[in-house]
Amino acid sequence: MNRALRLVRRRLITAIPVIGLVIIGAFLLLEAAPGDAVDAYILSLGGADANMVAELRASWGLDQSPWARLLAYLAALARGDLGWSVSFSRPILDIILERLPNTLLLMSASTALSFMLGSALGIFAGARPGSLRDRLLSVGSLALYAIPGFWLALVLVIFFSINLRWLPLSGIETIASGKHGFDRALDIGRHLVLPVASLGIIYLALYLRMMRAGMAEVWRQDFIRAAQAKGLSRQRIVLRHVARNALLPVVTMLGLQSAAMLGGSVVIESVFAVPGLGRLASEAVASRDTPLLLGIVLVSALVVIAINLMVDIAYALLDPRVGAAEAS
Repeated sequence: MNRALRLVRRRLITAIPVIGLVIIGAFLLLEAAPGDAVDAYILSLGGADANMVAELRASWGLDQSPWARLLAYLAALARGDLGWSVSFSRPILDIILERLPNTLLLMSASTALSFMLGSALGIFAGARPGSLRDRLLSVGSLALYAIPGFWLALVLVIFFSINLRWLPLSGIETIASGKHGFDRALDIGRHLVLPVASLGIIYLALYLRMMRAGMAEVWRQDFIRAAQAKGLSRQRIVLRHVARNALLPVVTMLGLQSAAMLGGSVVIESVFAVPGLGRLASEAVASRDTPLLLGIVLVSALVVIAINLMVDIAYALLDPRVGAAEAS
């Protein structure tokens, strides 16, 4: 336990400069992009005179130099203030806290589906490398991984929502349904079936292929031949020795794919009109709302860091040798 706590402390210390680089890098990249919130607002109005443009830039603080705005933004972050959204006319922290739970729910459900089912199918395929089931699952996973996420989402919508009318078309829950407790949870679950399937199936194929490849490699190790010579059953060798050792790189990929899954939620949330962080990011880009977009990038970085921290802890629990020298 002490080793795990020291490892967590090390990871948190190294995360501080990462967050700083994310904030400064995102700010500079957005500054280099053409246009700002005033341009988007004027475009929505159909035009405005120069005096109105100047007044808007002054009231929104866009008449200052980029460095002055960066220093002001860093000072506000030090006080725990993410700023004010010019497009929503609300505090950015309040907006993000409303949308973040939906994205976390979508990500956690998709990750659970892809990791657990993908690993299970990978164990089933890797239990007998080169067999018919191994070849079929390998070809099927490759075909799934080649499918674009947005195309799969549209196909699922057409088939299950439009043709069969089994599942809701969009949203996170039925608007003004008045449901509470278990009924509301069931309603949210029905709305999440298609988004979770669209986001999770692609990564399911990745975990399947990684688990199968890892098991095929472990089968050639000397300790597996020693276990076979001892007369251990094949089921015990597969579950206790082969699968456990092959699971380590899959767990590592779980942390690396968290950022990709968070980015993929932008497309999925837009297709299914899920009011999450990804859809909020697309709305912030459309309205050139730089403070809101910076807040989304910062919160997304914190989520990815937290996920990778949990993956490091899980990795250390699976293999006590991992991180022993680093945490000492």
